[in-house]
Amino acid sequence: MLKQLADYIVFTLLSLQPASRSGEALNFFIYDTVKIFLLLTIIIFVVAILRTSFPPERTKRLLSHKREYVGNVLAALLGIVTPFCSCSAVPLFIGFVESGVPLGVTFSFLISSPMVNEVALIMLWGLFGWKIALIYISTGLLVAIVAGIVIGKLKMERYVQDYVWEMQVGSGEIKVLNFREKLGYAREYTLDLLKKIWPYVVVGVGLGAFIHGYVPADFLAKWAGRDNPFAVPVAVALGVPLYSNAAGVIPIVHALMEKGMAMGTVLAFMMAVTALSLPEAIILKNVLKPRLLVTFFGIVATAIVIVGYLFNAIL
Repeated sequence: MLKQLADYIVFTLLSLQPASRSGEALNFFIYDTVKIFLLLTIIIFVVAILRTSFPPERTKRLLSHKREYVGNVLAALLGIVTPFCSCSAVPLFIGFVESGVPLGVTFSFLISSPMVNEVALIMLWGLFGWKIALIYISTGLLVAIVAGIVIGKLKMERYVQDYVWEMQVGSGEIKVLNFREKLGYAREYTLDLLKKIWPYVVVGVGLGAFIHGYVPADFLAKWAGRDNPFAVPVAVALGVPLYSNAAGVIPIVHALMEKGMAMGTVLAFMMAVTALSLPEAIILKNVLKPRLLVTFFGIVATAIVIVGYLFNAIL
């Protein structure tokens, strides 16, 4: 139905040719924009209701009383139900650190929350099928858990800014909402989040449409294609300067796959965009000292590159 609507608008109302670059790009843009916003509205509303059972105070208390390795797994899993971008996860990261959650555990959450969440799962499932969606989610969780454990083993607490340790945690009560209050919260949260992320979605779909319609296939094959042994690190290097959440980057990923980029390279690019970004680095610079910040980015980027090569070899 959505495909027919996009075809009607582009090829009938606007009289563009199906084989033209502008026609293909605009058709891609309209179809993916409508599809993504419908998915996001439903997903965010449902997740907002679920989130009412996992307020930050309860989350911090849960992680504070777990052994390190168990905490890494729990923190990564909690990232699935907390749909934050890489920057908006930082406040919870600070809260976890100053509440006594082990540093490695907090990093597992910081990696998992933007990279592995229900938005990515359902949108990947809708665009590429359940196998690709589960591959992405499982490898994303693995990266978050392993990277968090490695950072925890390095004992780098002294490279967290001193003021973070001096902050005090409020011991506020956890308010229990009834179902009507949860629905009201979910409606407000959905509208508020859509207002914040819609520009990223539109820009992401727009870039994906441009790639789909105008970027020659041989360009991508040369720089990040299957025959380039350095395609994965190139894709990760290109992804880090970008800033988007899963909703914004998936249309770009869709277009890159259609241009022939290998699946492992595509997954590495998506992980780099969502888990690592320059805005995140700027914010974290106020929380982490340079050595820990560089270590964090280096470990996560290395893990993502390994994942990319691994899946290029087996897919």
